[in-house]
Amino acid sequence: MNGFLIPSIQTLFQSESNKEHLFSILIPSWNNLDLLQLCIDSIKKNSAFNHQIIVHVNEGIDGTLDWVKDQKIDSTFSNENAGVCASLNASAKLANCKYIVYMNDDMYVCPNWDKFLFDAIQKRNDDLFYYSSTMIEFEKSSSKAVYSPFDFGRDKKSFRENELLKFLSNDSNLPADWYGSCWPPSIVSKRVWDLVGGYDEQFSPGFYSDPDFGMKCWQLGIRDFKGIGNSLVYHFKSKSTGRVIRNDGRKTFAQKWGIPSSYLYEKMLRMGQKVDGTELKNPGGINYFFAKIKAKWISIK
Repeated sequence: MNGFLIPSIQTLFQSESNKEHLFSILIPSWNNLDLLQLCIDSIKKNSAFNHQIIVHVNEGIDGTLDWVKDQKIDSTFSNENAGVCASLNASAKLANCKYIVYMNDDMYVCPNWDKFLFDAIQKRNDDLFYYSSTMIEFEKSSSKAVYSPFDFGRDKKSFRENELLKFLSNDSNLPADWYGSCWPPSIVSKRVWDLVGGYDEQFSPGFYSDPDFGMKCWQLGIRDFKGIGNSLVYHFKSKSTGRVIRNDGRKTFAQKWGIPSSYLYEKMLRMGQKVDGTELKNPGGINYFFAKIKAKWISIK
């Protein structure tokens, strides 16, 4: 686990199961109270359905711990940063809904984000899917899966909520569905989550844990990896990851799966390409051959 020690985790609060809740939303948070409050507030006012919200509090020394306790939010706690993987796995133990959403605390969900996800889910006859909402970011992203650059503020203080909502009220501004869902805000069924074992903690504190989770879903037989274009969240891109020592997730992924994560994203999941109705597959051939060689090089360097 690259020397990262996972601290002990305890349950802070667990409410009784509520039949009106549709999703269990897991939110890891690390001393980011302002944006966490904005995130949860947006879920409450912009969702079409009621949901169970579960926060994992890492440290919480900025007031997060006291606030979560005061609000009686379903929650788990570690007195040090437990990393994304352990945080998600701990909070998932409190999940009591059929579907699990992984969301970061620096996201503001836009109106009906959940309805559009659930509409896509209802079109299937099974739970072999891995869907994501589409992130709006203020900076130009290198990923075609991100809707950018659309700057409506870079923190809670500068956030221009009304301008964002006005922008989204014009349907011509909404992106299309895209292939390659493999990061938050993401949704799978609780059955799928349990079958793949949640997030692999050997990737702690979390770098490359997203493609690993996606690869586990692929191995389960899932081929419907889709980003829902009209299910939108505004992403503030908080820099929590800059506070931790990075694990060599690229190497761990290559050793575990025998391919680099780039091959999964680009060739298998076709991340960011517009959905055209064709089923995703491993194309194999010469690209796969060279991907295997690249993975071996990554594994030993």
